[in-house]
Amino acid sequence: MKNAVGREIPDYLLTGGREVYQGKNHMDGREFTKAAPTVKRYETPRETKLASSIREALEQCGAKSGMTFSFHHHLRDGDYVMNLVMAEAVAMGLTDLTIAASSTGAAHDPIAQYIKDGIVVGLQTSGIRGKMGEVVSQGYLKTPAILRSHGGRPRAIEAGEVHIDIAFVAAPTADKMGNCKGWGGKSDCGSMGYAMTDAKYADKVVVITDCLVDYPNMPASVEAIDVDAVVVVDEIGNPKKIASAAARMTQNPRDLMMAEDCARVMEATPYFKDGFSFQTGVGGPSLAVNRFLENRMVEKGIKMGFAIGGITTPMVELLKKGLVGKVIDVQDFDLGAVESIGRTPGHCEMSASQYANPANKGAFVNQLDFVILAALEVDTDFNVNVLTGSDGVLRGAPGGHPDTAAGSKCCIIVTPLVRGRMATVCEKVVTVTTPGDCVDVGVTDYGIAVNPLRQDIIGWLDAAGIKHVTIESLKEKAYSMVGRPEELQWEDKVVAVMEARDGTILDVVRQIKPYSFD
Repeated sequence: MKNAVGREIPDYLLTGGREVYQGKNHMDGREFTKAAPTVKRYETPRETKLASSIREALEQCGAKSGMTFSFHHHLRDGDYVMNLVMAEAVAMGLTDLTIAASSTGAAHDPIAQYIKDGIVVGLQTSGIRGKMGEVVSQGYLKTPAILRSHGGRPRAIEAGEVHIDIAFVAAPTADKMGNCKGWGGKSDCGSMGYAMTDAKYADKVVVITDCLVDYPNMPASVEAIDVDAVVVVDEIGNPKKIASAAARMTQNPRDLMMAEDCARVMEATPYFKDGFSFQTGVGGPSLAVNRFLENRMVEKGIKMGFAIGGITTPMVELLKKGLVGKVIDVQDFDLGAVESIGRTPGHCEMSASQYANPANKGAFVNQLDFVILAALEVDTDFNVNVLTGSDGVLRGAPGGHPDTAAGSKCCIIVTPLVRGRMATVCEKVVTVTTPGDCVDVGVTDYGIAVNPLRQDIIGWLDAAGIKHVTIESLKEKAYSMVGRPEELQWEDKVVAVMEARDGTILDVVRQIKPYSFD
């Protein structure tokens, strides 16, 4: 069956009430019953929940084959916890395991072997990179990986579509009862927003820390009322890879030009007024937008009401200057942001559900005026790919991309027209991760294109004297520079399913056929 972005979805995937994507607000108003975990009562006073090892914690939580373990990715490429837990589970002889992680990366390369060995049979996440992406793309995973956005993941957990048997929380600090947060230790990560929903909905919760602090460790990101066991290890991660130094502002003239064009587009809309809301990514041109926004805000005498998302130092600096009312933070990308949260007035932590879940009653993304996002590819229907490379291999993540695009009043995709020898603006993206009906403007180094669905934006740009072109003309310019790519060849086997934020099926990733020179 074809969905609303023209992708053919195999009928066998449409079981148990699953639907194909039918538009960004198709599910609006539908009612559902939230799932609930099975929990054990702790009436008898206990001095501590400390377990002597990860194995002991697994045994206490009744770990067995066939379970689903969840992890969060706030430790990013410095994470040790997923590997430690899975190595112990394998040593215990557990099999048929499913990993439900908020994202995975190069730090989790060892898990690839467990997939090849058939020990890990399911993967539900927002990102697949490194060796895990390679083995999943090669068809080793027993069941198709499920890719969800940062909002789609808590939606699925709360709806019971993902049931977590044991959630493992990597915590920079924790006390003996499990109150934990992302700062105050030696492996600080800042916000722990992606772990919060897991802790509320998992049957069992294990906190793993390398810094045990005095009870009570409050305020806590994850509270003791949801925690079954606490394990102290030597290191939960590599601090050098958890958070970088301050995110470096690009000096690339091309990136700066695109960033300024983004700011010009924003300024031309009626949304750019006192109290506007904003999110930007961490890529060169998108991050640089902050620089050009600051000048325009000062000139107009306005300030940002709130900023959300993954937070970096430039946004923290705007907060400290009084140009932002609140910074609402689900994830920190650099040390400046990590060191600010919980210490700078107005810099607040939120859960992934608060951030982006379209099925709750007040997701922050649905209050966004502007979002600036990057892309691996964008096609002539404004569909965006941030998941698969030009070779069809899984090496990215939808993250909050589809959530912010759908929720914002003005979604701007900023990308160079070509990257290396590949056209970024193309006829058809390899995988749709953000549908075109959620994207409003494309900004490239060769021109600005507006989605025809947004005739209002076209009118505002015309009134401001901002030139724009068609997305088709940008595609043809890209092809004239690097040539028209040959279509990839796929096997029939589906290796991953890309869900829209509402839980409908947006696209599938099939196993790539080996290239032949015949």
